Amino acid sequence: MTERSLVLIKPDGVQRLLVGRVISRFEERGLKLVGLKLLQVSRELAERHYAVHADKPFFPGLVAFMTSSPLVAMAIEGPNAIGVVRTMVGATRPWEAAPGTIRGDLALEVAQNLIHASDGAETAEAELALWFPEGTLAYTREIDRWALAPGG
Repeated sequence: MTERSLVLIKPDGVQRLLVGRVISRFEERGLKLVGLKLLQVSRELAERHYAVHADKPFFPGLVAFMTSSPLVAMAIEGPNAIGVVRTMVGATRPWEAAPGTIRGDLALEVAQNLIHASDGAETAEAELALWFPEGTLAYTREIDRWALAPGG
C-alpha cells in the first residue's frame, strides 16, 4: 500500500550538512520525495507539531531546539512508507539505534537525534497537513516518465 510520511531533518542534521546523505538513503531505498522545503520554524509550528509532549519537562528545550536554526521538511512516498521510514531512522535513543539506521550511524544524543518521522498513518496525515498545508503537496510521481522513456 502506497503511503506518505513526514520526515524532518532537524536543525542539527542541517547544520552538520547531512541533508543530501539522508535524502539519498530514502531515494536509494526506492522511496520518492514528493515534498521538500527548507524553513526556519516558528515557535507556533514547533509547539503544534510536538503538542503531545506539551506537559513533559523536555518540551521547552525541544521547541527551542527546533526553532534554533533551519530544518528540512519532506514528504516521502512509497509502499509501506511509514514503517520503512521508521525502520530506516532507527530508535529515538541513538545508542539503541541499530548500525545501518540513520540515527545508528550519524547521531549521538536524544536531544539532537537528527531526524523525525511520522509514527503511524493518522500521525502522518496530521503532520503532513501541518507542514504542507492544503494544495502544497499536489505533486505526484505515479509515473516517472523520465525513468521510463525508451532509448534514455
